[in-house]
Amino acid sequence: MSTKAKKQKSKKSDKPNEELITFAFTKQNYRLVIIGIIVITVGFLLMIGGGSDDPNVFSDKIFNFQRMTLAPILIIAGYIIEIYAIMKRPKQ
Repeated sequence: MSTKAKKQKSKKSDKPNEELITFAFTKQNYRLVIIGIIVITVGFLLMIGGGSDDPNVFSDKIFNFQRMTLAPILIIAGYIIEIYAIMKRPKQ
């Protein structure tokens, strides 16, 4: 048996009650974080535009459903997804 194998074997037998080290985030947490970032980005992209080419002319395009209702709902939903992704614990 090689020296390296002996060291690994002795480490395992020395501390049988030691818990395995795991990461706080799992693959599903990272997936949820990415989905949340995408939802937030889409919400901000929906808010862009609606301006007028002539600064002396008022444009009613800034008060449409997309910018006043849909975009803020998407942004809030994205932040809720982010909070859930951070708080979600891995199954044991």
